[in-house]
Amino acid sequence: MKFLFASDSFKGSLSSQKTAELLAKAAREIFPDCQCDSIVVADGGEGTTAAVLAATNGKNLPVQVHGPLWEDITSNYGMLDENRAVMEMAAASGLPLVPEEKRDPRYTTSYGTGEMIADALRRGFRDISIAIGGSATNDGGIGCIRALGGKFLDENNQELKGCGEDLMKIRKIDLSGLNPLIKECKFTVMCDVTNPLCGKDGATYTFGRQKGATPEIQNDLEAGMCNYRDIIKEQFDLDMDNIPGSGAAGGLGTALMVFLNGTLKSGIETVLDLVDFDEHLKDVDIVVTGEGATDWQSVFGKVMQGVGVHCKKHHIPAVAIVGSMGSGAEDIFDYGIESIITTVNNIMPLSDALNHAEELYLGAARRMFRLLKAGMQMR
Repeated sequence: MKFLFASDSFKGSLSSQKTAELLAKAAREIFPDCQCDSIVVADGGEGTTAAVLAATNGKNLPVQVHGPLWEDITSNYGMLDENRAVMEMAAASGLPLVPEEKRDPRYTTSYGTGEMIADALRRGFRDISIAIGGSATNDGGIGCIRALGGKFLDENNQELKGCGEDLMKIRKIDLSGLNPLIKECKFTVMCDVTNPLCGKDGATYTFGRQKGATPEIQNDLEAGMCNYRDIIKEQFDLDMDNIPGSGAAGGLGTALMVFLNGTLKSGIETVLDLVDFDEHLKDVDIVVTGEGATDWQSVFGKVMQGVGVHCKKHHIPAVAIVGSMGSGAEDIFDYGIESIITTVNNIMPLSDALNHAEELYLGAARRMFRLLKAGMQMR
C-alpha cells in the first residue's frame, strides 16, 4: 500500500506537517509494510507561502517594506527556483498587522505589497504567484502600483500617496514610470472570491466592515472606488465591475489585472500546480486529506475540493479526516472525496477538542486505516 497525505492545517491546533506525521504513525500500525508520502498544501490563504516552500524545499526571503499604516516592517516571500517566486499580500498589507483600535481602511495602504513585488523583480524572478487574501486595505491596489512606479494624480496633477481615502481624488493614472521589468513577468493571482470592484457585493460593502469601516466610512470609500472604476474605464476601456474577483483584497485584484496583466486563478489550483501535486499521485493507492471544519464552503476553492478533484481525475480514491462537519459537508462527496471521519469521539467543548487535537486526530486516523483494512479484506 502506498499512501499520500495532503491535509490542510487545522487552524489553532494542527499544522499540515503534524497531520502527516500522525497519519504515518497510524498507517504503519495497521499496515506495517506501507509506504507513506506527504505534501504540505494550502488553499491560497494565510500560510500559502510556508506550505509551498515546505513542499518544494524552497527558500524564504526576508524583505523590508512598509506595512499597512506606512510603518517599517520585515516581510517575506518565497523562492521556488531562479525564476519562480510565491508571496502573500497579507505578509506586507494584511489585517493582522493593524491593531484593532487603528483599523480604518481610509488610511491603510497596499504599498508594501508593491515593494515586495519590486524586490522579487529586482532579484530576477519572472514568474510570480501572489495570494491576495487577508488584506487590511481598501485602496484599490493603488498603493501597490505606486510602489512599482505608477502614479495616481489629483486635480492639481499632484501624486497621491496611495491609500483608501485617495480613491476619490484620482483624476488621472500615469503609468509612464511603471517598472519596465513588469512586462517580462508572468503574474498569477491566487483568489477565490468573485466580488466585483463596486456595488453591494463589491470590495467596500462586502469586506470593509471587517477592516474597521463604519457604514459612513464605507459610503465614502465606495464613492472613491466608483471614481477609480470610472477612471480605469475611461483610460483603459475596462469595466472592472464586469470582471469577477476585481474586488478581491480591497480592489487589489483590479490593480494586478489592469496594471500588471495578472491572471486570477483558484488558490488551491495554483498551490497544487506549484507543488507538482499530480506527480506525487504516481503509484498511490489512497490519498488522505482533511481540514479543521468541513461545511458547504469546502467545495468553493478549499483544499479538500482541490485534492479530491485531482484524485478523481487520476482515479485514485481520497478520504478525509476533519475536526467537525457542518451544514453541507457531504457536498464534498461530489468532488472526489469518498468518505469523511471526524476527530471528535464524544460530546465536548471546542476548547477540549483543540487542547487534545493530536490525541483525537491519531485516534481518528487509526479508525480510518482499520476501516480501510476491513474493506480490503472484503474484496
